[in-house]
Amino acid sequence: MTTAQPTTAQPTTAQPTAVVVDGYSAGNFYPAAFTAAGARVIHVQSTPELIPTMLAPDLTAYAENIVCSDEERLVELLRPYAPVAVVPGQESAVQLADRLSEALGVKSNGTALSAARRDKYEMIEALRRAGVRCAEQFKSDDADLIVKWAQDHGTWPVVVKPISSAASDGVFVCAGAEEVGAAARRVLGTRDIFGSANTEVLVQEYLRGQEYVVDTVSCDGRRYVSGVWKYDKILLPSGQNIYNRDILVSQDEEPVPALIEYIHEVLDALDVRWGPAHAEVIVTERGPVLVEIATRLNGQLNPGFQELCLGNDQAGLTALAYTRPEEFVREYAGRIYRKLRSAYSYNPGTTLDGVVAEVDQDVVARINALPSVFLTSVKYAPGARIRPTTDLLTAAMRIYLTSDDDRQLAADYETARELKDSVYRLA
Repeated sequence: MTTAQPTTAQPTTAQPTAVVVDGYSAGNFYPAAFTAAGARVIHVQSTPELIPTMLAPDLTAYAENIVCSDEERLVELLRPYAPVAVVPGQESAVQLADRLSEALGVKSNGTALSAARRDKYEMIEALRRAGVRCAEQFKSDDADLIVKWAQDHGTWPVVVKPISSAASDGVFVCAGAEEVGAAARRVLGTRDIFGSANTEVLVQEYLRGQEYVVDTVSCDGRRYVSGVWKYDKILLPSGQNIYNRDILVSQDEEPVPALIEYIHEVLDALDVRWGPAHAEVIVTERGPVLVEIATRLNGQLNPGFQELCLGNDQAGLTALAYTRPEEFVREYAGRIYRKLRSAYSYNPGTTLDGVVAEVDQDVVARINALPSVFLTSVKYAPGARIRPTTDLLTAAMRIYLTSDDDRQLAADYETARELKDSVYRLA
């Protein structure tokens, strides 16, 4: 049952309860994961209306939806359920989930370093204080001061981005002072993808090297590394570096051991003891350096896809860690993933600009018929406005590919690239 407003309903069974806060995007995979682990799942909607820029939560998948923006009231509404977990369904819910779980006295990363797990400037400064290798940076609400720092830094390019957004929103690689100023003013004049005003902007040194994703799940500080993926990105003329592919890396391939050792240092420095984490790391000449980390699920998650290429998925592992911690520790703690099949998560960009008149289902069917394609997720329906890709959210679609044959996988990826521009027809 889904309710439109907070209720004072009491649990009717001894079944454990898991709470998902703002279950947008990959958070949509939590209900099935916690249900499979034997838990009843409740959703907390922290805003009166759903956030329009995000893939909305499927509220029919929850036993109840509590709509409440008053935290004290929310704690009292949740307390009777004695939840085993309070997890963020997306990045903007990280700090709220930390506060709720701490107030309820349940498994929690706590609030002491909560800001550092969300604010990208505080995140890097927390690493610096802990003696963990990290980037040089500066933040300000004044675009001119951002430009001055970049000029004083003296090494180009630099990266300009919002303090607390996600999905490469508002991230610019700038080759000179004029570009830095324009990027800073652009960020300061907008809202992030969660609807919050960008009141400050962050500038960081440009980290040269290959970028990787490291996904983990923690259970009272005991961790399992659930996957390492190599980023394949495309730099646009605007200076925005957009996602193209995530490529699964074998567990025994370099530089995976160094990445894992470094991520343990990062998680310790940020006091991440429970739940998932999704880290982006660049391997520089001086070693791995964090771009940023989020204590939520990988936004590219698809459980069926991960089951095929990794044998498990981050949402299911998280549910297990909270509901049956002894089993998680026995089966997963201190271990790392094993690559079962080669895999790509492909996010095709687009230069289309207009209103979608039709989705060519024959083209979608041709992509899905490729031997390596697991799923093609089309983002835009007829009548929707499509714009040129500038970040992950504005990618045209998502295509998951996996195969035992690397040549077949590469060939199918190239065919998908050729077909992707024919999927949408504009009015």
